Amino acid sequence: MSGLAGVTAGQSAICTCGLGNGLNYRGYDIADLALKADFEEVAFLLLKGELPNKHELKMFRRQIIAGRELPISVKNVLKSIPASSHPMDVMKTATSALGCVEPEAEDFSDQMDKIIRLLGAFPSFLVYWHHWHVHGKEIDLISEETTMAGYILERLKETKPLDVEVKAMNAMLTLYAEHEFNASTFANRITASTLSDIYACMTTGIGTLKGPLHGGANEVAIKFVLQFDDVNHALKEVDELFARKEKIMGFGHRVYREVDPRSPVGFDLANELKELETSDPKLFDIAKAVRDKVKAEKGLPDNIDFFGGLIYHYMEIERLYYTPLFIMSRAAGWAAHAFEQRANNRIIRPSSEYTGPEPRDFVALEDR
Repeated sequence: MSGLAGVTAGQSAICTCGLGNGLNYRGYDIADLALKADFEEVAFLLLKGELPNKHELKMFRRQIIAGRELPISVKNVLKSIPASSHPMDVMKTATSALGCVEPEAEDFSDQMDKIIRLLGAFPSFLVYWHHWHVHGKEIDLISEETTMAGYILERLKETKPLDVEVKAMNAMLTLYAEHEFNASTFANRITASTLSDIYACMTTGIGTLKGPLHGGANEVAIKFVLQFDDVNHALKEVDELFARKEKIMGFGHRVYREVDPRSPVGFDLANELKELETSDPKLFDIAKAVRDKVKAEKGLPDNIDFFGGLIYHYMEIERLYYTPLFIMSRAAGWAAHAFEQRANNRIIRPSSEYTGPEPRDFVALEDR
């Protein structure tokens, strides 16, 4: 089967995806989680199986906040990574560096502590490298922001985020946190199945997510929307793309045929953010018109990446940072899958269908 489409590659209790009941994390509907819970609650759910009570959430937050500070050696690594580097390579390298300084126990007895530490460290990797190379300074990684959503925005932009921005970032972290056996999660599970450490599992996921067919769709989607002057300009270009049979990023999904259950939440968030003083409402109108046209004429629903890119744009986040934000979210799902794989493990080693030459005799070098 091409791309393993339709192939069941294992069992998991973490997520249902496209099974007739939308998208659920351990039984909870994605819309409820995105709009009614903080990302930390969702990360706790993915990692531990149940939503936390108030005390558990308080302790979990404290652990994540404590994980924001970075060892000097890791800071030095971040300083030494060139400003021209792709931010995904920055995240991958910093993760490996932290794994060298704070390795996971060989028996995995501290696996939960390590991933909670990483949930705190991932935003710090990006903001520390960003401010060192863009502003020429070491940014303080201590913040009064208690949520990951607030911390990312506050430290990256060095200004207190608006409530609507924190709401949107929190929801985006939740919407991207888990999605069954997608490419990066499956790659992460393969690494976990070899009984490798959690840092290796995370860097495997990061490397897979870097590919534009997996993690970069929202970057391309917002770039597409930004090129138009108005709705008519956009619709004319869509007609031309249809005529050339070219793909528009942010539409269609291998799993979802009718609707991506994350998309309505993304649409509503973008609609709220367009009202910000710094936002251009015209972009939302363009995106909505393109969405409606593609759905009406091609039957393709938009996926979370289409309005997701606009959400980040409205929050004035650098486009190349969209996929690193994906890491900060999906790491909770990756880790949940790594834990699940290692708990009931058999090394993942599928077979292939051979398409090469038939058996043939070896020819000595002098006779070739």
